Amino acid sequence: MGPLPKRKFSWGRTHRRRAHDFLTPVALAACDNCGEMKLPHAVCPSCGYYRGREVVAVGTKEKKK
Repeated sequence: MGPLPKRKFSWGRTHRRRAHDFLTPVALAACDNCGEMKLPHAVCPSCGYYRGREVVAVGTKEKKK
């Protein structure tokens, strides 16, 4: 059998190690066109605009043949 720890880690040592394990909130920005919240540097999912231009047509359904 290999070596085992002599005693358990203290509360402070455990919490200092876990200090950087938290989650960061998602950064959101308002769309310039419609005002909906979206990810920065990405096409708006509600209107399809990016930096003042329509990049993706949203709301049109294409029929498959």
